[in-house]
Amino acid sequence: MAKTQDMTAVLKDMMGAFPVDTSALEDAFKNTASLNEKLASVALNAAEKSSEISSKWTKDTLSKMGEMSKAKAEPADYAKAMTDFASAQAEVAAENMAAFAEVAKKVQAESIELIMAASKDVTEEATAAVKKATNDVTAAAKKATAK
Repeated sequence: MAKTQDMTAVLKDMMGAFPVDTSALEDAFKNTASLNEKLASVALNAAEKSSEISSKWTKDTLSKMGEMSKAKAEPADYAKAMTDFASAQAEVAAENMAAFAEVAKKVQAESIELIMAASKDVTEEATAAVKKATNDVTAAAKKATAK
């Protein structure tokens, strides 16, 4: 009966012959986690600001609706109250939409800044890794030809 070869030992020997430097992968993971943390902070700050704007807008609307819903002496006063409410809402809507636009603009600027900084770091790390690999290969080639 033929004895089967232990593939675990073969694979272990093969992987040992090709050592892998995992520090680059670990650094990439750390950099990605750091970038994600910063981007999440930007998003959470934007959500908080947007929530504050929405809450204030709602409170203002409800208080103005309270004024509009009060009993009036003359029928024309109801029409005036509705007109005043609609006019005030149009003004408040414009202000709040501008505030939301400012939040979005800030998020965009901060995100682009973070991504540009991250891409610069990645480029620098890739350049350093290529230089190191080139130096290692050159040294190995010199060592091999010297024998």
